Amino acid sequence: MFPQAARAPAVRTYNVPMIYLDNNATTAIDDHVRAAMLPYLAERYGNPSSVHRFGQEARQAVERARFQVAGLLGCDPKEVLFTSGGTEADNAALHGVLAEAAKAAGNRRILTSAVEHSAVREPLAWLARNGWQVTEIDVDSSGLLDLNQLEEELKRGGVALVTVMWANNETGVVLNVAAVGELAHRHGAVFHCDGVQAAGKIPVDLRTVPIDLLSLSAHKFHGPKGVGALYLRRGVRWSPFVRGGPQERERRGGTENVTGIVGMGTAAELAAAEFTPAGSAAAPAAPSTETRIAALRDHLEHGLLQRIPECFVNGDPAHRVPNTTNIGFAGLEAEAILLLLSEQDLCASAGAACASGSLEPSHVLRAMKLPERIAHGAVRFSLSRYTTEEEIAQALEILPGIIARLRTLL
Repeated sequence: MFPQAARAPAVRTYNVPMIYLDNNATTAIDDHVRAAMLPYLAERYGNPSSVHRFGQEARQAVERARFQVAGLLGCDPKEVLFTSGGTEADNAALHGVLAEAAKAAGNRRILTSAVEHSAVREPLAWLARNGWQVTEIDVDSSGLLDLNQLEEELKRGGVALVTVMWANNETGVVLNVAAVGELAHRHGAVFHCDGVQAAGKIPVDLRTVPIDLLSLSAHKFHGPKGVGALYLRRGVRWSPFVRGGPQERERRGGTENVTGIVGMGTAAELAAAEFTPAGSAAAPAAPSTETRIAALRDHLEHGLLQRIPECFVNGDPAHRVPNTTNIGFAGLEAEAILLLLSEQDLCASAGAACASGSLEPSHVLRAMKLPERIAHGAVRFSLSRYTTEEEIAQALEILPGIIARLRTLL
């Protein structure tokens, strides 16, 4: 028995049903994913680099998962590199491309959007402190990228890398990555795309979109945490970010997380299947999961706009992933809303972050130049394929009372 001081703290469990509308933060693991992973947590624990049959069973599981992820992305399985998650994939993409670009004189510029996730913003800040010139491209009030500004910056020359996300994590706005890729390639730059909030939510076909590197994370589409992938188009000049062994075709050292990779592969296969509704001529197909989630999101959104005065949708309503809405409740603070929602067992997240002891709107909402009274009260609601009509109905019952209660305190 462990001594008292060494005991782990108790883990709080929730025995009441929750309305979980924070799926852009993480999703529940699908039951099929869990079942696929379990054998690799127990009896199938071989090292995939071992030459014996036990190890090669693990190797086959990793390669099957690679095919499954490639199926979700529409690419060659050899172009899929497994990582520890989206953050590592972003860092590997940026540092790997720029390590090669540094060998050639002149190209020391990086272009990015003003609304990137911190997994891209933070490494870019480090690069800016170490000799690279980073330029942010503006977005409009709807969160859409200024392609004219991007083109003008590319025309100035010296751009080694363009890195722009596919879908924004706060607003769900989908950026025109096809146009970004075309512009980047026209001016000789490599294009990396953070696809963490897009993969598994909208169809992705890398055979038709000019993206050189794409990052994704399993736990955003009902896979496990701690595993992700980097798509690396064949022929792109890139150096390994993690060194230490010949794994992943000498592109990422370290023994593979077989259990996580198997889970990611299964989740990718399930996500890809959701985009094509089953059916036949005799039995018409039911709406796709993507369509059903969008309908639930729209019902939530329209219901809030009808029931609550002075609330606004933040982000372009036509160009966004189907599961996300960002609502600004004018005159309130998001944190206060979220605390009261949590007391009602409804999980969402803020479009504002606590910085330097004061509440400040996020960099995304600031880049969109939203009025302060709306940006401070921005709350993100993100659904999944497990979200039900009953949960949305309950949310619409809970939220108006909370907003009214907070406004009486102003």
